[in-house]
Amino acid sequence: MPRYEYRCRSCGDTFELSRPMAQSSAPASCPAGHADTVKLLSTVAVGGSSAKSAPAAPSAGGGGGCCGGGCCG
Repeated sequence: MPRYEYRCRSCGDTFELSRPMAQSSAPASCPAGHADTVKLLSTVAVGGSSAKSAPAAPSAGGGGGCCGGGCCG
């Protein structure tokens, strides 16, 4: 189940809630009981290390994708 981060406008507390995606826009009360909260935008960081480095991307076009492969015109 996704976790969403909220900030209370009344007390400034930041908190997280686990809820279904269908309820992601539903109002949330802060742990102190205040109702004036706002959902924060979350960023996802994907990282890690590998013994091998990824191959470099080609510097010129022409390698697949809709607009890089000639289907757009």
